[in-house]
Amino acid sequence: MTSRRTPLYGWLTAEAISLTGTRVSMIALPFLVLTTTGSATQTGLVALFETLPMVVLKVLGGPVIDRIGARRVSITCDLASLVVVGMIPLLHAAGTLSFPALLGLVAVAGGLRGPGDSAKQALVPAVAEHANVPLERVTGLAGTVERASSMLGAALAGGMVAVIGATNALIVDALSFGLSAVALLVTTRTLPAPPPLVEEDAASYGRQLREGWDFLRGDRVLFGIATMVALTNLLDAAYVTVLVPVWAVESGRGAGAIGLVFAVFSACSAIGAVCAAAWAARLPRYRTYLLAFLVCGLPRYAAFAFDSPLWLVVGATMACGFAAGFINPVLGAVIFERIPQPLVGRVSSLTTAMCFALMPLGGLLGGVLVTGVGLGPAMLVVGLAYFAVTMLPAVDPRWREMDRRPDLSTRADAAAGAR
Repeated sequence: MTSRRTPLYGWLTAEAISLTGTRVSMIALPFLVLTTTGSATQTGLVALFETLPMVVLKVLGGPVIDRIGARRVSITCDLASLVVVGMIPLLHAAGTLSFPALLGLVAVAGGLRGPGDSAKQALVPAVAEHANVPLERVTGLAGTVERASSMLGAALAGGMVAVIGATNALIVDALSFGLSAVALLVTTRTLPAPPPLVEEDAASYGRQLREGWDFLRGDRVLFGIATMVALTNLLDAAYVTVLVPVWAVESGRGAGAIGLVFAVFSACSAIGAVCAAAWAARLPRYRTYLLAFLVCGLPRYAAFAFDSPLWLVVGATMACGFAAGFINPVLGAVIFERIPQPLVGRVSSLTTAMCFALMPLGGLLGGVLVTGVGLGPAMLVVGLAYFAVTMLPAVDPRWREMDRRPDLSTRADAAAGAR
């Protein structure tokens, strides 16, 4: 039984390593730009150049994942990311890292993360089936790993930026990609290879892409989830890349405060995800979704908007983090159980691409709001928008289908229709 679960454990390990490094760069890179340029707008511009290629290549990478396999795509993108991300601190140390060069490097890094992250997510059904573990359990464990890695990465970033500087902290992010690739290479060998393409499967690239889009568009629950998450990710991108760093700089609390806020949120989210892994299969998904977003949305923005003391900010962050831990396990299980196996790469890539589609504008949104109305009002505007977006499903009856599991015959018919 243990050997059957080796790919699952290896996949979780690779996710933990990669996400830890990514969270380090999520703090180190904006802080580097803010401290060297003093511009919230340029900080948002860096976020734009990183996330836009990531979203585009998430869309375009789906058919490639289905054709050559999620494992190969993930390992290849991780190894390439090791080189590209590593160039940022090397060029900065050499004194040759201009702002245009930085934009170019983060654009390539973002472009590699798009198909790389999608490929890792596309492995979920395979590792769950190979380990004979329910999807809710795997998505719950993945959520736990994500939150725990966010906590560790945020804590590491806050400490490393304060002690050794933001550029050196980016070296950790680069190395994490290499370690992630090795973990997947060693532990997932026993996963079945993608089945060889038969003539009717070897459709043109464009046709395969359309098949994935037609299926996603035709499933009103999946499409609704992707649209809602796209809007919340836009607001979260403004929060993470601009609003919180500006709060830390203006309040004089520095990078340590950024690390503290993100680490506390991630730690409590990890606890929530552990609970979700244990209970999610028995919880009503629709009500869990609404309650979790009610707690994890507006309160944290309000704490910053009204210039609350640090203890209150941390308290609100703890409550929000715990509630947030239930969201991804529930939504992840709904998404993967509705996608037929032959379309997993395309539909999951398109779904995550939609979820990330507005993130390139998040940094710019945060920068424009802070410049135009100030930090406090900007936090409040974003928080109210977050509340409106996440509570809209309370009046939309289609979201209640989250509690209804499609049977195997429904999935087979959906796959045939997509073809």
